[in-house]
Amino acid sequence: MEVKIEKSWREVLAEYFEREEFKKLAEEVKNEYLHKTVYPHPKNLFRAFNETPWKDVRVVILGQDPYHGPGQAQGLCFSVPEDIPTPPSLRNIFQEICNELPESQSCKMNGPEKTDLTRWARQGVFLLNAVLTVLKNQPASHAKIGWEDFTDFVIKTLSDRKENLVFILWGNFARSKKSLIDGRKHLILEAPHPSPLSASRGFFGCDHFKKTNNYLEEHGKKPIDW
Repeated sequence: MEVKIEKSWREVLAEYFEREEFKKLAEEVKNEYLHKTVYPHPKNLFRAFNETPWKDVRVVILGQDPYHGPGQAQGLCFSVPEDIPTPPSLRNIFQEICNELPESQSCKMNGPEKTDLTRWARQGVFLLNAVLTVLKNQPASHAKIGWEDFTDFVIKTLSDRKENLVFILWGNFARSKKSLIDGRKHLILEAPHPSPLSASRGFFGCDHFKKTNNYLEEHGKKPIDW
């Protein structure tokens, strides 16, 4: 499988792409695409990287794996295309944004384009799923094939080689990645997952979007228009 990924990321990750474990992962993913229904579409497999080049990353939001329903996954965690109904977790994310920052872009948008988070990615919000593929209607079906080794490497490389990033970790799965991040160099924000099952236990009221922008401005970076 040829890795179709943005040039700066290709250079940063070149060493990993030469590892035997990645070549094995690439071959397995290619075979799954050939014989099964896999999301997202292959052209969107590395979309988070392609929309947010290495030099532009300011914020990292970590998801678990892609949406597993038809037409939902588009290579950016939590995001869905414009013509897809808003998933419950994303609806709660928007609710929290509007509570914190009522003048934000998401609160002013009412049309279907609101659910596509490409606008965040192009402002430097790296929307990374820990697992980049999934089988149709089978959540976490590709959780054990090697993607997490790759994305753990990505997270640690970001932590090691950059400074003053904001890492947003929602839910126990995302929070398990905290050990990969140097909290002396970066801001780590943790909260329960925005899922309806847990949002009321601390996601609502977390102020992560406001805290992110405050931190960015404190370090001379432009805030995100959420």
